[in-house]
Amino acid sequence: MTRAAVLTAVGAPLEVAEIELPGPGPGQVRIRLAAAGVCHSDLSLSDGTLRQPAPAVLGHEGAGTVTAVGAGVDTLAPGDQVVLNWAPSCGDCHFCGLAEPWLCADAGKAAGVPYAKLAADGSDLYPGLGTAVFAEETVVPAHAALPLPSGVPLTDAALLGCAVLTGWGAVHHSARVRAGESVAVFGAGGVGLATLQAARIAGAGPIVAVDVSPAKEELARAAGATDFLLASDDTAKRIRKLTGGHGADVAIECVGRADTIRTAWSSTRRGGRTTVVGIGGQDQQVTFSALELFYFGRTLSGCVYGNSDPAADLPRIAEHVRSGALDLSAMVTGHITLDDIPAAFQAMRDGRGGRALVVF
Repeated sequence: MTRAAVLTAVGAPLEVAEIELPGPGPGQVRIRLAAAGVCHSDLSLSDGTLRQPAPAVLGHEGAGTVTAVGAGVDTLAPGDQVVLNWAPSCGDCHFCGLAEPWLCADAGKAAGVPYAKLAADGSDLYPGLGTAVFAEETVVPAHAALPLPSGVPLTDAALLGCAVLTGWGAVHHSARVRAGESVAVFGAGGVGLATLQAARIAGAGPIVAVDVSPAKEELARAAGATDFLLASDDTAKRIRKLTGGHGADVAIECVGRADTIRTAWSSTRRGGRTTVVGIGGQDQQVTFSALELFYFGRTLSGCVYGNSDPAADLPRIAEHVRSGALDLSAMVTGHITLDDIPAAFQAMRDGRGGRALVVF
């Protein structure tokens, strides 16, 4: 038996329960989790903003140790430490053929296939985003488990699976921030803090963090923000003032709200780049006039999983972790248990804290 935080139905609170987890089948591995980050995407899955069959075990940002491998797996062995990849690319679809693995058409297939059973009644359970790391153990396809680079603490490594890859990729792949460019980051949660660190490592400056909570200022400045602004109706105007009157070269939105996306766009200079990382609901509609699209010449782009290739990016990111330039532990504002996840969800709704980390 394995303990897990179970979403019994969309909109229902998570319940910690015993589940029956099978051994790994062909091409699969079983992993004992060391830690799992509580991401806003998990909240979006639980409340129906993102689709997820239920009942399910959520959680997609995790790291742990392989305990068993199924037939045909020769890339991993028991004892290997790994980071979970919730969007593993197939390598064969149209997008993989374009060298855009973050858009893989088959990356989300595992989430729609039952992977375990609820011990109480034997009902099928689905793995949240294909990984189901809100549990002591999980079973995933072997290509969804990436070897942990040396020198990275296993518990902290959970953050690499989503927040860090997303924030790093938003800066280095999507926005392509260059040294000396000004950057505005909207939202100082887990992804936002990773984005601020990535912007600092890229040599950006000034780096302006924007959030609704004044309590986030200390976290944001520790991550690399040179300035911190409380979100208000004149945020764009204040960012322009901090950037020579022009606006930020790059604005990165990590919230997923229409008003925040619109403000990020308005905070960007003519010819600048606005990258949207946050995941919003279908009801969040953003409008632009045809004239401003022409006049400002800005680039507005979505960003999926940091537009990253996790297998290639993890070793690069690990170099910065080992050097001390990227501080994973500084993003964590609470070490919790499975039973504490509902409280961590509420903290995200309230805009409190950075990343909560479930430690097993």
